[in-house]
Amino acid sequence: MEKGNGCCFSIMASSATITFFLFGLTLVMCRVLYAMYKSSKPLRKRAPQPVSTLIVLGSGGHTAEMLNLLSVLQKDRFSPRIYIAAATDNMSLQKALLFENSLADENGVGAVKTAQFMQIYRSREVGQSYITSVWTTLLAIVHALQLMIKIRPQVILCNGPGTCIPLCAIAFLFKVLGIRWSSIFYVESIARVKRLSLSGLLLYKLRIADELFVQWPQLQRKYPRAHYVGCLM
Repeated sequence: MEKGNGCCFSIMASSATITFFLFGLTLVMCRVLYAMYKSSKPLRKRAPQPVSTLIVLGSGGHTAEMLNLLSVLQKDRFSPRIYIAAATDNMSLQKALLFENSLADENGVGAVKTAQFMQIYRSREVGQSYITSVWTTLLAIVHALQLMIKIRPQVILCNGPGTCIPLCAIAFLFKVLGIRWSSIFYVESIARVKRLSLSGLLLYKLRIADELFVQWPQLQRKYPRAHYVGCLM
């Protein structure tokens, strides 16, 4: 008799555990779907108040394109600005500092008051083996999490470098958990004429980016949720 009662109790406990797990999983999935749905909707127009902005820079032409984009934005609207680049990419941060200093000379406000400069571990270096990149990717994710907890930007601007992926993924996770709602704006490089870059494709397919902009009309036709804005260079 006692053995039968024990079996019944075990079955009930197992059923309760499974039910609790399925309930929690359902809540998480609902929250993920809500974040994806909300991110795909047009942003509400808000009062023109300054928003803390995280700007992801990359080697090659990514930084030049990003700084060219920033030059036409309302600087007082996107402030303070936090520039971030890979730990092995010193040139991008130097260019960003020169850009901020030029703004400071125009406005008479020190760059240190309106901008910050940070570095992040890169997931994979050019030519690095995929086996060793597993460890460096995990390290980059942990570092990105630390930075995002510290920064908690209201807006994220990126245009292609792989370093934006862990930052945007964590920003999306924060949306799901209700920690912080960061609007993610991705501007595809002008060099991408026929297809999105890997970074752009991931943010597009997973619906992580709130808005994704392309500079060629054929790209917008291929990816209908993208917005064609013409040549920004």
